[in-house]
Amino acid sequence: MAQTNTNHDAHGGDSHHIIPLPTYFKIFGALIALTVITVAVTKVDFGAFNAVVAFGIASVKAALVLGYFMHLKYDNLMNRVIIASGVFFLIVLWFFSVLDIGTRAIVTSPL
Repeated sequence: MAQTNTNHDAHGGDSHHIIPLPTYFKIFGALIALTVITVAVTKVDFGAFNAVVAFGIASVKAALVLGYFMHLKYDNLMNRVIIASGVFFLIVLWFFSVLDIGTRAIVTSPL
């Protein structure tokens, strides 16, 4: 009797990509460097672009973690679509929040 491994079939076959240890160290070094850059950027005033710079650095760090530590770089296309749709809706919600804050009237308190 032939047995089928449903867990094996659900995860896209028997090939698992093994990332070499030096790659993990390179990604770790990049994450540490980006953290240092994040701290250094807080000392510089970019005006209205402070949040944009902070979100940009955080997005690069998140992409590295998602791609290598969560193995999405070597995973099937469906997981990429799911992550991309989550990022898309995050951007939509962020856009509407910025639009809402940008169109509010400035109220000054007499106190």
